[in-house]
Amino acid sequence: MYSYKFLWLNLFLVVFVNISVFSQEANHTSEEQGKIVEAKDIPLDSLAKDMEGVEQMEPLKTSNAIHDNSLPVVTIGDKKSYDLKDLDIAAKYDSLWMKELYESAALFDEMYEMVSELDTTTVVENTLNTDTLKLRLERLNQKTPFNVAYNPSLENVIKSFLVRKRGFIERMLTASQFYFPMFEEQLDKYDIPLEMKYLAIVESALNPRARSRVGATGLWQFMYGTGKMYKLDVNSYVDERSDPIKSTEAACKYLSKLYGIFEDWDLALAAYNSGPGNVNKAIRRSGGYKNYWNIRRNLPRETAGYVPAFLATMYLLEYADEHGLKAKKVDRNYFETDTVHVKSLISFDQISELVGIGVEELKVLNPSYKLNIIPYVEGKEYTLRLPRADMGKFVANEEAIYAHVKEQLKSQESPLPQLVKADDRIRYKVRSGDYLGKIAARYGVGVSQIKRWNGLRSNNLRIGQRLTIFTRNPVIASKSASKGAKTVASTSKVPASKIHTVKSGDSLWTISQKYPGISIENLREWNGISGNNLKPGTKLKLCNCSS
Repeated sequence: MYSYKFLWLNLFLVVFVNISVFSQEANHTSEEQGKIVEAKDIPLDSLAKDMEGVEQMEPLKTSNAIHDNSLPVVTIGDKKSYDLKDLDIAAKYDSLWMKELYESAALFDEMYEMVSELDTTTVVENTLNTDTLKLRLERLNQKTPFNVAYNPSLENVIKSFLVRKRGFIERMLTASQFYFPMFEEQLDKYDIPLEMKYLAIVESALNPRARSRVGATGLWQFMYGTGKMYKLDVNSYVDERSDPIKSTEAACKYLSKLYGIFEDWDLALAAYNSGPGNVNKAIRRSGGYKNYWNIRRNLPRETAGYVPAFLATMYLLEYADEHGLKAKKVDRNYFETDTVHVKSLISFDQISELVGIGVEELKVLNPSYKLNIIPYVEGKEYTLRLPRADMGKFVANEEAIYAHVKEQLKSQESPLPQLVKADDRIRYKVRSGDYLGKIAARYGVGVSQIKRWNGLRSNNLRIGQRLTIFTRNPVIASKSASKGAKTVASTSKVPASKIHTVKSGDSLWTISQKYPGISIENLREWNGISGNNLKPGTKLKLCNCSS
């Protein structure tokens, strides 16, 4: 026994000595390649630029940023970049996986149309054998409290999805790997069938920023009033209906309440979509039936396609392998990220600059922040979600980061917009001569924000239409109004070229995010695009113009 202990002790000493020597050599090399300077030695508005050179270097000396509230900066030639260190160095979030999430965000419209215009009567030719389908549905029925019974209408929907929406289902298989573990934890907590996770695909195509024509928002498509009932905060900075964890918990509470009323999960689903009142009316009109398929013809059109779409989605994801449906393997799910409560107002641009995470990635991980700014409000807890590998860099330098951000905000020419509570929102009635740019300028907001708040698919308005606006200029003097008009005009103006050349990795969604006031629908309409695929080199018009 003693000899074994002695042997392990010798091995440990050899490894320790080798690591120490390697560390000294690495530090020596890094000092020759780039010198460390303090943040106070460069202008506060300097931005972190090309990080490629830094990432290829060996680890630099550990800074004392935690103690003196200064941030380490590395200089290579004439370039300066922030070089925050963590105790553990891990791989960057996989760029291909981020691209998959970006592109999946544009699928909400497709899912919305699938449900609202679902045809359960047309027979679609497919190799799926009816007897095989009946057997599989029976197996599903045995392991879930949903009423998964075979009927010709459900068979038509499943075959239609297999033929016409195969690519969509495969994209959902990929995106679901990110969100489903988190959904399952919350569903289990509230004793809700785990298969309810498929509802988020039907509701939003797993897009946390999805917004319907009537204003329902988020993964679980909460209307403003219902979200408020379940304590989902909405203000000028934040819409917690888009927060994956908070909205999922709210959805679980709402579904539990609906099941408590109807004691049937199919009817709870129908009520989630159209409201308990419409389900009760359908029960009365059917003569007292309480099976979904017996009251279906008395439900609103969209709800009539809702449960079949849910059951078809459940079947296809449960039997994906049998149908040759393939998902891309993801590197991590939602729980490979972590959160920290912010202690000072901070923008995505500042986080990106300091921690080295792309703004687009921050948008995907923190979808509830509408202006790409995380506010700080006394008594409220707003969180920042980051990959675990990058969270340490933020926490280890937290005091220095907040001090740096405050100095930056002091030096800005114009302050960030003040927080406006949802209770202070206004309802604007469209008048003759109004257009979105004019209304946006009047209230100091963006055209794209007005469209997002009201679920507008185009720039067209009708006289008498009511718009919800979370204004940051509740009282506007003549001078400030003119300044606001100039500001909005500059942010929503189409580039002089009026053309965007598609690059590798571009999607309709990422392009629409680059140009305020332009939606995916605009790009499709102006360029005659029906699908989502874009070829690099394609020139897209950015206006409803001839050239």
